[in-house]
Amino acid sequence: MAERMTYLLVDGENIDATLGTSILGRRPRPEERPRWDRLLEWAERAFDQDVTGLFFLAASTEMPTSFVQALLAIGFKPIPLSGEGKIVDIAIQRTAEALVHREADVVLVSHDGDFVDQVSALCDGSRQVGVIGFTEFVNSQFRNLPGLRIFDLEYDIAAFNTSLPRVRIIPIDEFDPFDFL
Repeated sequence: MAERMTYLLVDGENIDATLGTSILGRRPRPEERPRWDRLLEWAERAFDQDVTGLFFLAASTEMPTSFVQALLAIGFKPIPLSGEGKIVDIAIQRTAEALVHREADVVLVSHDGDFVDQVSALCDGSRQVGVIGFTEFVNSQFRNLPGLRIFDLEYDIAAFNTSLPRVRIIPIDEFDPFDFL
C-alpha cells in the first residue's frame, strides 16, 4: 500500500487574476509572480509527507510550452486543458471529488467559491485539508468548513520575492510601524 500523500491542487489562473486585478491593479511582472517551487517545499514541510502538485491551466489554443517546462522542472504535474466554459474549475472539482475516496490530504490553491462543495466533502475529519491564497480574497464560505486551515500565499508560504502592496487586517503582535514609515 502506498504511503499517505498530500495533493496540492493549483488554480494558477485564479491566483494570477487576483494578484493582477485586486492587488497590483495591472498584469503582474515575472518577478511579482509566486515562486511555485516554494509552495511545493512548504507543503512537504507542513504536512511532513510527499506532495503531488497538480497545476491546472487552460491551454485552449496552444500549449504554453515554456511555462509547462518550468512547472515540470520544479516538480509539478501540469494539467493543460481545453474545452468550453470554466475548464480549470471543472477539472479541479472532478479531482477533488475523486480524492474523497483516497486516504490523502488535500490543499487547494485558489480563492474560488466554486470549490466549496468539493472542499467541504474533503473536510470529513479523516484528512488534513487546506486552502491557500491571499486570505483577504479567499471565499468566505471556506471559513465555515470544519477543520479547514487557510494559509496566506505571501505571509505563510513566503512565495514571493518582494512584498506585495496589500491592505489587510494586521494582528497587533505582527504590527511593525517601520513597514509604514
